[in-house]
Amino acid sequence: MTTFEDSVIKVLRSLEPGDVVTYGDVAAEAGYPGAARAVGTLLRKTTEDVPWWRVVGSGGRLRTPDQYRQAQKLADDGILVINNQVKI
Repeated sequence: MTTFEDSVIKVLRSLEPGDVVTYGDVAAEAGYPGAARAVGTLLRKTTEDVPWWRVVGSGGRLRTPDQYRQAQKLADDGILVINNQVKI
């Protein structure tokens, strides 16, 4: 695993139920500001057990291929999802 991947996974594992962050937030917190797309790419390919559903697009939009599943998992965390979007 690369340093970037390790850093992003560490940030993702620090997320608690009720937390919602953007891809850009994760990239910046990991020390790679501007690498939001790379975070998305990593989330699509990783086999690590991380709370991927707590990461949304910059406007709060759900961006995963399985938006229904993401919305369900966010609801389980107590996050309200309306029209595939959350307030951030």
